[in-house]
Amino acid sequence: MDFLRPQTWADALAAAADRPDVVPVQGGTDVMVEMNFDLHRPTALLDLNPITELTTWEENPDGSLRVGAGMPYVRIIAELGDRLPGIAQAARTVGSPQIRNRGTVGGNLGGASPAGDLHAPLLACGAIVEAESAARGTRMVPAEEFYVGVKRHCLEPDELIRAFHVPSATGPQYFSKVGTRNAMVIAVCSFSLALFPAERRVGTGIGSAAPTPRRATAAEEFLAAELDWDGPLDDAVARRFGDLVREAASPIDDVRGTADYRRHALAVMARRTLAWSWRDHRNNGEAA
Repeated sequence: MDFLRPQTWADALAAAADRPDVVPVQGGTDVMVEMNFDLHRPTALLDLNPITELTTWEENPDGSLRVGAGMPYVRIIAELGDRLPGIAQAARTVGSPQIRNRGTVGGNLGGASPAGDLHAPLLACGAIVEAESAARGTRMVPAEEFYVGVKRHCLEPDELIRAFHVPSATGPQYFSKVGTRNAMVIAVCSFSLALFPAERRVGTGIGSAAPTPRRATAAEEFLAAELDWDGPLDDAVARRFGDLVREAASPIDDVRGTADYRRHALAVMARRTLAWSWRDHRNNGEAA
């Protein structure tokens, strides 16, 4: 196995172009597990740690945020928790403190596992993935177009994830996850909700309940249309929202849970995150 350690982003793109079989590594929290269990033996690893620009973030001219693919979860929580609350909540559920110190959103995206914790809030928030290759330059991929199959994404072999772009929260955002225990656990299923009151718009994300992470678009459209944005939350609207989220999933039975349980849990999480979000919305967006 070859170990490549470029010092600049241009060198990393050149290495990916020369070796399309190379596996990028930043935190290595997923890649090393697969290697240790002999599930994957790459012919080459591309260590991106020397490229410090991947660990920074900035505000775009339109007010959205550009977050480097190598920024670890602990810094997202500490530095962007107020601007990206749904993503920060999901980051807090990832692994152990040691994993959160090393793991990155870029790694979650690169693995493209349906159970990855960050996928649901990225979808709910309308994130865009910034990918680049030496031959074709930069392209921007909406999160909902990024996932194409179980642990498969739309990137070409010579493309690397450079950053993700996401609007700063303009309303409540929540992430909820069901697991076999409270920590150090792969999600049985997960759900994320983002409200955009000024636009009268809703975003959702479903994790670990379909071949890919996905939005519940019918649920989004229903809720945006039926909510009394200036009044109380109608219980019937919340129940129907939960039903539509459940119907958007296509889970399987596996060692972590049955398909029926996942559907039930998603409906419950949808209603709960909506109740939490509506409480915050009615309190002028201030978290209780």
